[in-house]
Amino acid sequence: MHIITGFLGSGKTTLIHSLIEQKPVDEKWAILVNEFGQIGIDQAMFDARDDVVIKGLPGGCLCCQLAFVLQAALVNLLARSKPDRVIIEPSGLGHPAGLLDLLRGEAFRDVVDVRDIIATLDPRRLDDARALQHDTFRDQLDMADAVAITMLDHSTPEQLNAAHTFVAQRWPPRKWVQEAPQGKLPITLLTQSGNAEANDISVPAHHQQLAAPSLAVAPSLEGSFFDFPPPPGKPQRETGTALGYTSTGLRWHPSDCFDLDRLAAYVGELPREARIKGVFHTDSGWKRLNRADGALSIESSAWRQDSRLEVILPDTLATPCLALDACMISAG
Repeated sequence: MHIITGFLGSGKTTLIHSLIEQKPVDEKWAILVNEFGQIGIDQAMFDARDDVVIKGLPGGCLCCQLAFVLQAALVNLLARSKPDRVIIEPSGLGHPAGLLDLLRGEAFRDVVDVRDIIATLDPRRLDDARALQHDTFRDQLDMADAVAITMLDHSTPEQLNAAHTFVAQRWPPRKWVQEAPQGKLPITLLTQSGNAEANDISVPAHHQQLAAPSLAVAPSLEGSFFDFPPPPGKPQRETGTALGYTSTGLRWHPSDCFDLDRLAAYVGELPREARIKGVFHTDSGWKRLNRADGALSIESSAWRQDSRLEVILPDTLATPCLALDACMISAG
């Protein structure tokens, strides 16, 4: 069992993609992806494979809001898929302490072997006072056994040096610190990892409050990831607020088509602080859009079920209306 943690936009999903590409042919993997947003995107960011099972858990934080759902999902995943290796990707706002407590608890203590916790670090985050002051950002790195420094092509040499210095100041020292160009990490760092030795860090109070049994309706194990899409031209909108951030998600019918140039321009005009992921049916085919700290990447996607967009912003910024009608191609 592996945990790959890291703050919003630090390249966790890209790193996992690189590990999947190097997966031993005789192993079956399961990837459990938690998302802060109400409409799951990350599950659509992975291409379907027979030897890799992807399970998405959108709509909250694994360590608190979705703790019960996580336990049920893991039991279901282990029993049905029988994977040789499981990688859990918590939300960028997820605190790893609660997750580790669950995996080391009675339900899983004799079932899974928790290996080194890997944290991804985007050097540019060290210039962001809000991130540096965020308990989750600091604790993700403090609990990690190892650190992958990502976003090298978007960071200056000074930022990269500062990242190495920042990690070197953590105690106890990390088992390894590895630069991950284009999000690539040697598979041996995963397959030859040791047991997790996470420090005893408690779940912060603001996460504990979210874990309180105050939900009127308990989250569903099945979720709504593969629900029928909304009618053509009538997108579904979902919002959620917690931990100082607000997520806005949209889904469109698969027949709704977007102009890729106009879509990219629109996304580029959203606030730099916005964390943006999407998968869209466009005039250039189905595309995955991924933007962190203002840098937008566009790739082809095998997803065909619907178009999706998730935007996460700090509560200190006004949430945009996300009206994408002007980016759509008229059916007529």
